[in-house]
Amino acid sequence: MDDMPGYMRYCLNTGKLVFLAILVSGGIVLQILACALYNNWWPMLSAITYVILPMPLLFFAGSDDSSMFSESDNTWVNIAKFLTGASTLGGIAIPSILKHAGVIGWAAFAMELSSFFVFVLAILCYLGMSEQDSYSML
Repeated sequence: MDDMPGYMRYCLNTGKLVFLAILVSGGIVLQILACALYNNWWPMLSAITYVILPMPLLFFAGSDDSSMFSESDNTWVNIAKFLTGASTLGGIAIPSILKHAGVIGWAAFAMELSSFFVFVLAILCYLGMSEQDSYSML
């Protein structure tokens, strides 16, 4: 990618950002549709986990990205990993509990889970793009 002209690299990086924006927008639309189509706003409860999810990483892990993917003796990084995992589990558990209690139907449950997996796909794509670190070459 180093032999490409600067405008071509810029265009490809913009396309990656647009792809991420479409994924996140699709997840938000699925989240809202799961509530609005069935006139039941209880599934929006799982949106709280999407807001809470990055908080442990922001507060406890600091700015060192490599510490999140490696073994660490730092207690605060381990706490951040645990809380992030617990809030991620909440993204699946809340719709499951609502379905089990009979508060939401199968269709809303399926839309909630698909919204969760679209968000997970967006995060994985972002991590894959940030490993290349091609934005710093502009």
